[in-house]
Amino acid sequence: MDYKEYITIVEDWPKEGIKFKDITTLMDNGKAFKSAVDEIVEYARKLDIDLVVGPEARGFIVGCPVSYALEVGFAPVRKEGKLPRDVIKVDYGLEYGENVLTIHKDAIKPGQRVLIVDDLLATGGTVEASINLVEQLGGEVAGCAFLIELTYLDGRDKINDYDILTLMQY
Repeated sequence: MDYKEYITIVEDWPKEGIKFKDITTLMDNGKAFKSAVDEIVEYARKLDIDLVVGPEARGFIVGCPVSYALEVGFAPVRKEGKLPRDVIKVDYGLEYGENVLTIHKDAIKPGQRVLIVDDLLATGGTVEASINLVEQLGGEVAGCAFLIELTYLDGRDKINDYDILTLMQY
């Protein structure tokens, strides 16, 4: 399926010069969204994963149906101050500044094979930070899956040592 048919490009959002890739028009088409999730599930089956990890918030949207279909757990990666129990955290760079991501300390057991799922691979900062969190807890990142990759931002370069699936590239 050509998923690009279901992505809406929003010019100059969130700021001038940006061509935002809106996945909500993929999500509101049940057949297209199911097909995209199914492709990620098929990819994950080959990796023999134990857990799906997704960064907020769109990583939840894509990662939860994947974990459900695979009958494995889901662990959220959230911004600092959003998780209620003991966490580990990592600082990471954004295009314009710094941010902090956290995960519960007991979210991943040593040796678990983890698939990281998000909507977008752009500069690679969020997924690199998520990988760092998984590995700090002793998990093994078996792969990373994304709906969209913005190839011109070279995010793949930060995670090239990992197995990567992207359904669309711009």
